[in-house]
Amino acid sequence: MKPLDPRLLRLSRTARGFVLAAAGTGAVRTVATIGIAWGIAAAVTQVVDAVRAGAVPATFPGTLLLLGAAFVLRAAAAWSTDDLAARAGARVKSELRATVLRRAADRGPGWLAGRSSAGFATTLGPGLDALDAYFGRYLPQLALTAVATPVLLVAIALGDLTSAVVIVCAMPVIPVFMVLIGLATQSLQRRQADALARLGGAFTEAVEGLATLKVFGRARRQVGRIGAVTDAYRRGTIGVLRLSFVSGFALELAASLSVALVAVSIGIRLVDGSLGLGAAMFVLVLAPEAFAPLRQVGADFHAAQDGVEASQAVLDVLDDTRTAEADTDGLAAAAPGPAAAGTATAGTAPAGTATAGTAPAGTVASDTAPAGAEASSALVLRGLTVRRPDVVVGPVDLHAPAGTVVALAGPSGSGKSSLLAALRGALAAEGSVTVPGPAGATVADRTTWVDQRPRLVRGSVAENVALAADPDDDRVRSALRAVGLALDPGLPVGSGGSGLSGGQAQRVAVARGLYRAAARRTPLVLLDEPTSALDAESEADVIAAVRRLAADGAVVVVASHRPAVVAAADLVATIDPSGSVAVRSARAVHA
Repeated sequence: MKPLDPRLLRLSRTARGFVLAAAGTGAVRTVATIGIAWGIAAAVTQVVDAVRAGAVPATFPGTLLLLGAAFVLRAAAAWSTDDLAARAGARVKSELRATVLRRAADRGPGWLAGRSSAGFATTLGPGLDALDAYFGRYLPQLALTAVATPVLLVAIALGDLTSAVVIVCAMPVIPVFMVLIGLATQSLQRRQADALARLGGAFTEAVEGLATLKVFGRARRQVGRIGAVTDAYRRGTIGVLRLSFVSGFALELAASLSVALVAVSIGIRLVDGSLGLGAAMFVLVLAPEAFAPLRQVGADFHAAQDGVEASQAVLDVLDDTRTAEADTDGLAAAAPGPAAAGTATAGTAPAGTATAGTAPAGTVASDTAPAGAEASSALVLRGLTVRRPDVVVGPVDLHAPAGTVVALAGPSGSGKSSLLAALRGALAAEGSVTVPGPAGATVADRTTWVDQRPRLVRGSVAENVALAADPDDDRVRSALRAVGLALDPGLPVGSGGSGLSGGQAQRVAVARGLYRAAARRTPLVLLDEPTSALDAESEADVIAAVRRLAADGAVVVVASHRPAVVAAADLVATIDPSGSVAVRSARAVHA
């Protein structure tokens, strides 16, 4: 990574403002440092003159006052820099996390499926937390170095040109050491970042599969596995710290030798009388300060490498999403004609909600419907085709008026979920999708989606059904009754639905869709395998709830391989393993 990655500045407005603010406080610190050096030199010179003359000069109290003021100003500037760094670090981490999550949501589940969820979570969590050192130490020091080094060199040159030349000739030694140490630490830091991702992945996998591991008596074996990964990460951390201390010592040694050269030169010229005491003291005090910013920025850079690697991973993710979007735009340019107003082909949303978007076929949808989007009472598909690496699903031509239940039938892996993702705009596809709903409404406002995985969160049953902290209890109870659940809405649910059986968790997810459909009056409801974990009686309750949704005027699309669900549909789109889709009418449907 570059000393200051411009991508980070482009993505974070806070980072840009912080760099400018740090440069300003760095300028104040530099001026205060020069004032301290001048005050020390003047005070020493006046004391020497006082010893020689037998009286303290009248200017001595003023010199001490100026020296004290310079110390206070430097301390205030340092405190301001630290405070700005802490605030900027917190804001930038928040902005980066929000940006990455938003881009990931825009790319949809297909993009996320190609990445390690544990590694992704580790990067966004403890990985980005390591940016505290980057923003708290490295960037302020980098700004101070950029401001202080040239100003201090000019001040030294005004005091003694020879010393300034010596410092300029010796100063490149420090960057050379920094580059050599950086090459040595780069691979080590990358391995450490990978080790953290492996540790996070091992822990996440163990937690996700804990129930299965306990059933088969393999839970305790994971303790040793996680312990081994933890020990490897601990040893790597010690290695990184050791190298950081060694790099700091090397930079300190180079700076000390350079200052020694200046001191020897000043001492010789001070003895032969070619340099005055005041100028000598001024340069001697400033010489270490001229090397200190450059030396410290190198040490802080290596200490902040964990954050550098984490931000690199995040920036690569963002670049990856932009590349994917560019590729999708290329497909759009080749698509044969625009889609009708009120259509959408890409986007994403959590279970029980829908994505927003209206765009030409094959493009990533925007967050709002275009101006003048036409009202529609039917779901209309024209040549909808989803291209997957293993198979091309479609084309699908379908007209489903309000009150229709459409079943997407076919074996597991045939592409039912892919078609649902294209309908809600979470997956780029060819052709067009006209979503029922009022004019000007977004696809999100028109659609309710229930995923085949419940995706329950920690909270009460009511909060999971409503996806809100203040649910409507009457509407929650109605949705639960509709799917045959007699659960107390206040019953606590653990992360991932712990505390509920698989069938109960699935019906809570379906109730979530019913709750949203009733609250938002969404004219399109999409359900992905809503009865896969249910017995016949519970399945009948869900099918009855689906038919009631259609009777209320919604178009309901259900992806399922269960015969009872298919038999309850008005239209059936059967997907065979080759990806071709055949649409047939299962009962009389009236437009």
